Amino acid sequence: MGTGAQGAGIAADLTRAGLDVTCIEQWPAHVEAMREHGIEIRLPLKTEVTTVRALHLCEVATLREKFDIVFVVVKAYDTRWAVELIKHALAPDALVVGLQNGMSLNDVADIVGPERTIGAVIEMASNMFEPGIVTRQNAPENSWFTVGAFDDSARGREPEVQEVLRHAGTVEISPDIRSSKWMKLVANAGELVPSAILDEALADAVKMPGVHEFMVQCGKEAARAAVADGCKLVPIFGLTEDQVSGPDQYAKDLLGEVLEKYSLPDTRTTVLQDWMKGRRAEVDEVNGFVVEVLARVGQSAPYNAHTVEIARRIEAGELERGPQNLELLLTLPVA
Repeated sequence: MGTGAQGAGIAADLTRAGLDVTCIEQWPAHVEAMREHGIEIRLPLKTEVTTVRALHLCEVATLREKFDIVFVVVKAYDTRWAVELIKHALAPDALVVGLQNGMSLNDVADIVGPERTIGAVIEMASNMFEPGIVTRQNAPENSWFTVGAFDDSARGREPEVQEVLRHAGTVEISPDIRSSKWMKLVANAGELVPSAILDEALADAVKMPGVHEFMVQCGKEAARAAVADGCKLVPIFGLTEDQVSGPDQYAKDLLGEVLEKYSLPDTRTTVLQDWMKGRRAEVDEVNGFVVEVLARVGQSAPYNAHTVEIARRIEAGELERGPQNLELLLTLPVA
């Protein structure tokens, strides 16, 4: 459910593995391109074209078969309507997997029930600017996922998802998926929006004076928010328990993992890709969520709040993204 850059790459992997896969997508031209030419995945060392079954959103109402697993790979702000749309096509014991950034676990569980809800963390980099064509910067052997049950009612069913998703990358099982998703949000808070504000690839943004430290500060606030939200610091991205330190250091380490292992020199974050396409991005669902959670416990998140404010100005058309925003980004309002 959602076959943009990430969803299309995963769907192609599962299809090539011989699984019965249906792609449901909201971009009409992309659906038609997939139908006519298949999905073209441009990997670092090769290009693969995979024939897939692709449906427009409006065709979901015509479905008669029932699905065993639905991977929801839409933007976090689209989660509720996407899950409602596919709910009628779930098999009685089907699982719905929120393969997304942000904290969409509760949205999925509210609609299909906790016993059907599996959360997930995804770490791979892809982009798509032409219908039917994905540039995937991490081959399956360099892509990483973790999956986990929403609560005890779904506990024990994670291996069903792991067995399917392993065709797209390394898949671990998290005993505390909410904490795992928070850790991904810690990394996202630093990287996604600040680099997009500067209209730079992530690697180039980090090299600009003061930006790396700004990103780390966003991550530190997010790590504190995770703890304030009742979650723990847990290993993700293939790290081990021994590599989990305090909130401040771990925020820095997670950003380092993204930069070192899951980014190429030209990797543009999902937020920048959305803005390049004229779409709104997951600003409120990432940096805005950090601000919201810390506000509940009487704490502030000045770096994330400043990031959100600039991003909203860009999305409102009041400000152009670009490197000219460097001084603005690094200058926090006086409290």
